[in-house]
Amino acid sequence: MSGARDMLCDTASAVFAEAASAGIAPVEEAGFALLLVPEADGGFGGDWGDLNAVLQIAGVAVPDLPVAPLILSGLGDVDPALHAAATVSLMAGAMGQALGLSIEHVNTRQQFGRPLGKFQAVQQSLAVMACEVRAVDAAAAAMAKRLDVVGFDAEAANFEIAAAKLRANRAVGVVTAVAHQVHGAIGFTREYELHRVTIPLMRWRGEHGNDAHWAQRLGRQVAGFGGRGLWEAMTARAD
Repeated sequence: MSGARDMLCDTASAVFAEAASAGIAPVEEAGFALLLVPEADGGFGGDWGDLNAVLQIAGVAVPDLPVAPLILSGLGDVDPALHAAATVSLMAGAMGQALGLSIEHVNTRQQFGRPLGKFQAVQQSLAVMACEVRAVDAAAAAMAKRLDVVGFDAEAANFEIAAAKLRANRAVGVVTAVAHQVHGAIGFTREYELHRVTIPLMRWRGEHGNDAHWAQRLGRQVAGFGGRGLWEAMTARAD
């Protein structure tokens, strides 16, 4: 991560910490609506990689605040697919937090005289969860890279957006189920913070296109590529 992005993430973390108790106002006052606006137009000139990093923090710290719509508002009227793309970044952050809380819990909670994390069944469940979380993280990063290459053109990044949103949607069931399973009853309590990320995750799954919507869009593109064309399209994007 570049020094500039480190600084941006540090700023976002501080602003979101304040916003957690004060609402969206601190985010607005910090000028995050200008994140993607070019410097020549008075904005910060950030790229989609910056947005991905900031929204992942928002997905952890302030998952109930409309941070993504605020930042996209700086671009004016944007393709609805960009809202789906921004939601993927929120989901990646929230899933990472669910995994972190789960690992911390099983390493501290003891049963039958040893930490839960020492039981093989628990380790296997967390391994499955970690694979899902990292897959969504990778999909969000690939999508951000493509959007930067094509200048935020949602149509040109349609394949990556569809793949990332569908991958994130499909991961929600596994991530939330395993997280609550390893936490037991405490995961459902208001006092414990797991619900702060799992409830938004289930809501985001249906926002800006559910599984069926993105599966159809992705399927149509893959069918259009054909067998050989799909391979050529995929390898061309890897350059």
